[in-house]
Amino acid sequence: MSDRSEIAASRRWVVKVGSALLTNDGRGLDENIINGLVAQLSGLRERGCEVVLVSSGAVAAGIVRLGMAARPHLLHELQAAAAVGQSVLVQSYESAFKGHGIVSAQVLLGHDDVIARDRYLNARGTLKTLLQLGVVPVINENDTVVTDEIRFGDNDTLAALVANLIDADALLLLTDQQGLYEQDPRNNPDAELVRAADVNAPELDGMAGEGGALGRGGMVTKLRAARLAARSGTETIIASGRAVDVVGEVTSGADIGTWLRTGKQPQNARKQWLASMVQIQGSLELDEGAVRVLRESGRSLLPVGVRGVHGDFARGDMVSCRDGEGREIARGLVNYSAGETRRIMGSASADIEGILGYAGDEELVHRDNLVLV
Repeated sequence: MSDRSEIAASRRWVVKVGSALLTNDGRGLDENIINGLVAQLSGLRERGCEVVLVSSGAVAAGIVRLGMAARPHLLHELQAAAAVGQSVLVQSYESAFKGHGIVSAQVLLGHDDVIARDRYLNARGTLKTLLQLGVVPVINENDTVVTDEIRFGDNDTLAALVANLIDADALLLLTDQQGLYEQDPRNNPDAELVRAADVNAPELDGMAGEGGALGRGGMVTKLRAARLAARSGTETIIASGRAVDVVGEVTSGADIGTWLRTGKQPQNARKQWLASMVQIQGSLELDEGAVRVLRESGRSLLPVGVRGVHGDFARGDMVSCRDGEGREIARGLVNYSAGETRRIMGSASADIEGILGYAGDEELVHRDNLVLV
C-alpha cells in the first residue's frame, strides 16, 4: 500500500479521458458514460477542488455523425470528422454539467498554444480566470487545423502541458487499463500492477513497452505525459476509467491505479522548468526598491520599479532582471513587449491603460513566471 495523503490533499486537478472510454465500441458517444464522468467531477468540485477536463472523442463522434463506415485515413477527412464531432462532444458535456449547476467552457488548444511564449501567457491567464469564475474548462486538441497527423495519445501530452500551464497539483489519466503493469497483462495474467514509482525511474520504460498501435493501452504516451507534467511538480495517477467512482476514489487517496511520483516540491519544479525553457531575449534595469522587493518578498515585478529596458523582446519572452550595477537578480516571462515596456516603465500599474490605450496585466513579470538567480 502506498500512502497517498499527498494526492488526497491536491486541490487543482487535470482529468484526461480518452476516446476508448467515451465511445461505445466506436458507435458514437456513450451519454451514460459522459453523465457518469461529469457526476464524479461534480463531486470533486463539491469537495472544494478545481477541475480541468481534457477530453478526446471528437473524431470518433464525428465519424458516427457523418455516417462513415470506418475511420478515414486522409488528414482532411479526419479533420472534417473532428469539426463535426467537436460540437457533438461539447453539447454532451454542456448538458451534463448543466444538470449539476456547473458552467463549462470549450477550449481548443494546439501544442503551439502552450509552447509559444506569448500564447502560453494568454492560455494560462484564460484558464486561471475560468477556474476563478467556477467554470470547468473542457479542453481538446484543435484537431480541425492541426498540421500533423491526428494520433492517439496526443491528448495525454496535451493534458500534461495543461497541467504545466495551470500549476495543477495532480493529473489523472483515465484509461481502459487498471494502470501500469510490470509486464503486459494481455500476455501474462499474473502481471503485477505498479502501485507507485518515481516518474523518472528507468525501469518504467520497459514496463510501458512499445507494442502495437496503441502501446500497452497507450502506456508509452502516458508515461511520457507523466514525465512532462512532473516538470512543474504535478503528480500523475493512471487508473481505469471503468472503475466505479474512480475519480472520487483516486482523489480521496485510495490505493488504486498507478501513482507516478515527482519527488519535487511543485514551486521548485516549476521554477526549474521556467529557468531552462527559453533563452533570454532582453533585460530590465530595476531601481533599488524593485530589487529589494524581488529578493526579500518574492513578489511580482511592476512597471514602476523599472528604469531601463535593453533588447527587443516580445510578450512572453524571457528577460533578465538586473540591478543598477548590471548584476542579474532574476529572470522571467514578460507580459509586455520591449516597446510597450519602455512606454510604461516607471509608471504605476493603474496608469497602464491611459499610456497604452488598453488594459493589460498589472504586473510586468508575474511572480509565478519569475525565477530568482
